[in-house]
Amino acid sequence: MPLQNRVDPFGEIHAVAARGLFTGNRGVIHDPDTKTLLRRRWSTRAWLICVCEYRGRRREVMGRNAPSGGAGWTELFFLDEVTGLAAGHRPCFFCRRERAQDFAGRFGGVCGIDQPRVHDIDSRLHAERLASGGRNIKLDRSELAALPDGAMVARGGDAFAIKGGNMWRWSFVGYESSPGFPDGADEFSLLTPATTLAVLRAGYQPAWHPSIET
Repeated sequence: MPLQNRVDPFGEIHAVAARGLFTGNRGVIHDPDTKTLLRRRWSTRAWLICVCEYRGRRREVMGRNAPSGGAGWTELFFLDEVTGLAAGHRPCFFCRRERAQDFAGRFGGVCGIDQPRVHDIDSRLHAERLASGGRNIKLDRSELAALPDGAMVARGGDAFAIKGGNMWRWSFVGYESSPGFPDGADEFSLLTPATTLAVLRAGYQPAWHPSIET
């Protein structure tokens, strides 16, 4: 039985078999005895994207992984980094330090901050991402066509990634090619937080699931 720990681009958490390329967390949000989620969906504003393997460390997924014997942070899983970014997460400074520094440096550049702090990034993302109460931003045709690679948008309950001037329909197992940008683009809304969108425009290159190339 799959555990409820797979994150979609809307930031919602599901129980599906496919895990994806990255893990991450929003703090402690599970009961280790039942391995089920608590009612809260975050316990910290630092929503991270982490690697699934790091220096041979092993964890019991949604178990008791804290040194004290408590729950420890709740392992969440993303199809790829593009999905995690759309959901409002950012690269982890512990296990993905180089990528996190790249993200933070570009964030500082677009925001005019010489030495950006993690608190600065997390505060902005927490106010913007849909899963923590951010505003739903509608897109017109020109705004949709101007989005950078790595941005994600929604139409109804479907999510689409932008790459190479094309739209790719997202699923838990990968991407599939979609029709070009439609004329009636006002039905689309932005998933990727505005801050992350600015970082992507500044040149940050997220990791994609290999299905995007097929």
